[in-house]
Amino acid sequence: MTINTRQIIRNMKKIYLLAGVALMMAACKGGEKEFDATGTFEATETTVFAEQSGTLLSFDVNEGDMIETTRQVGLIDTTQTWLKIMQMDATKSVYQSQKPDMERQIAATRQQLAKAQQEEQRYRELVADGAAPSKMLDDATSQVKVLQKQLDAQISSLSISTKSLDKQTAATEVQKAQLQDMLRKCHIITPTKGTILEKYVERGEFVSVGKPLFKIADTEAMNLRAYFTSAQLQNIKIGQKVKVFADYGNGQRKEYAGTISWISSRSEFTPKTVLTDDERADLVYAVKVAIKNDGFVKIGMYGEVKLINN
Repeated sequence: MTINTRQIIRNMKKIYLLAGVALMMAACKGGEKEFDATGTFEATETTVFAEQSGTLLSFDVNEGDMIETTRQVGLIDTTQTWLKIMQMDATKSVYQSQKPDMERQIAATRQQLAKAQQEEQRYRELVADGAAPSKMLDDATSQVKVLQKQLDAQISSLSISTKSLDKQTAATEVQKAQLQDMLRKCHIITPTKGTILEKYVERGEFVSVGKPLFKIADTEAMNLRAYFTSAQLQNIKIGQKVKVFADYGNGQRKEYAGTISWISSRSEFTPKTVLTDDERADLVYAVKVAIKNDGFVKIGMYGEVKLINN
């Protein structure tokens, strides 16, 4: 072994020794751990898609804007939809104008039937008195039956025609309701309040159904997704109050009151970007800690969780 090689080995041993001493001193400094778990902040993100196809006539969305819920931020061209609605109204008017006036159309036949029934009664009385032959009564009775069948046939035919037109009118109403729904979907409404994270289109562009328009997130109600070992699970539960620290870098931290809102039922391998209480743990459980953001916590920011001893 050469002199240079021996010198290198001695230097490496000194480095390992100094590193070990530094770790021991860090472990002995302060009996209490600064945190029990770490993770990153996240918010519930919602991507809004176009529900109709057409030119984007207006689009009042900019990244970073705070938007209230149910606010209209854009409009897709509604011209063709409006024209189709007007067409449905015209078609409905045509069907309604074609509906027969049953009473007027059967009035003549009903009057003839009434007249024939009067004649039948008169001949019945004459035959009973022997003043007229029975054949005249038979002819009058036959005429009443014929007119009654004609009246029934007219009523049946007019009823069928009316029902058919009513069904066509109802179908037109359904088509109009569909068009009104399409018209409503041309108005781009924010589904929730929050901050605009990303904007994917600009005013004047042609958008198709399913095209993403923008992404919004509620940045007031944030969550820290932290990771705990299985040994730590016995000390946490849903609704438990904890301390949350947002790490701004360079040793700058800010404390927030947190509440455990969700605990994963499945373990997963420890993400490379987080630290756990037990560095030997291979499997950890994701836990969401809800905090109320004061505007300083950002999505993706590093954070820590400290359990509170009751």
